[in-house]
Amino acid sequence: MKHLIILGDGMSDHPVARLGGKTLLEHAHTPALDRIAREGRCGSLMTVPEGLSPGSEVANTAILGYDLGEVYEGRGPLEAASIGYEMQPGDLAMRCNIISLGEAGEIVNHHGGHLTTEEGTELIKYLDEKLGSERVKFIPGIQYRHLLIIKGGNKHLDCAPPHDHPGEQWRQLLVKPENVTAEDAGHESPSETAALINELILRSQQLLAEHPFNQRRRADGRPQANSIWPWSPGYRPHMLKLREMFPQIRRGAVITAVDLIRGIGCYAGLRPIDVEGATGLANTNYEGKAAAAIDALRTDDFVFLHLEATDEAGHDGDLDLKLKAIEYLDSRVVAPLLDELSTWNEPVSIALLPDHPTPVESRIHVAEPVPFAIYTPGIPGDSVMSYSEKACAAGSYGLLRLSEFMQTFMNQ
Repeated sequence: MKHLIILGDGMSDHPVARLGGKTLLEHAHTPALDRIAREGRCGSLMTVPEGLSPGSEVANTAILGYDLGEVYEGRGPLEAASIGYEMQPGDLAMRCNIISLGEAGEIVNHHGGHLTTEEGTELIKYLDEKLGSERVKFIPGIQYRHLLIIKGGNKHLDCAPPHDHPGEQWRQLLVKPENVTAEDAGHESPSETAALINELILRSQQLLAEHPFNQRRRADGRPQANSIWPWSPGYRPHMLKLREMFPQIRRGAVITAVDLIRGIGCYAGLRPIDVEGATGLANTNYEGKAAAAIDALRTDDFVFLHLEATDEAGHDGDLDLKLKAIEYLDSRVVAPLLDELSTWNEPVSIALLPDHPTPVESRIHVAEPVPFAIYTPGIPGDSVMSYSEKACAAGSYGLLRLSEFMQTFMNQ
């Protein structure tokens, strides 16, 4: 038995008045998603342990079966693994967004006005040239998502993920040191690291305001990519490979346009597969991702297929775009996968789920259960007839928590 996880990042939502009180999954036309729910078995999954924020780094790591209490080190080290930066002893890694700030000091968006990878790379290299040193290094990633390395930096920091604070004043969200008594060998105090990061933020704003890219955007009346925003700090994590946890997985792959997910996959021992035209937005190459998953399943036992577009639309508060991204996932990814795999002699168990809700009306991640469906050839379905939050909650799996999902899925 082979295993495929299809994950629509941030896909679940809340009831929306504009949709007659339905959620987006209830309103969207999703015959392929509904088929998985109808022919499989369903439930709800709590992906975020108590005490941790509902970030994708937390939720996706839990979905893959890891104990967050043992392996969680923040998003930064996962980005480092994806980019190919080998963290050294004493390194602190942080996710480093390039964001847009408004004239009134508010966070306009967390993505710098949807930077392309080429634009983001140009800006982050410019900042590394101006602000980098033997101790501080800015490393390019994808689009607005980059990496900040601080040698000797301390991870005990209170950081505000920018996608959780749209419209809020950035000065009130600057990095603060956590009140900890333990000392991390080889690292400075949290206060010293917080002061350094906040200084980098302020200096980045001065430098980016003068950059020709932002001068052009300012003249065109478009959002400027005018500040860095480092967050989710951590040291190098110690994670077992999935094949060490689940003997069914001898060889696996991860397909994503997001550095974070690629990094989780790298630590989990999954080979990353690049898809031309994969963007992490609603204009991504859906057909290319489906084809890559099919090719990988011909040789691999396990494939983690991640699509980001629904999450980005949720953060932007764009109801129509999120609906469109859900329907694209259905018709351009799940439908062709089901058509192809139905012809195979070797059965493939398919799991469908989001990592967390990203409601379009609040525009932030929330720590609430998400709907999941598992279809395994030869195993009868339950009474669920469609894929949605409410429908799946009535499924035969009931409510699972954290690593219970992966344990359940791999026992199919």
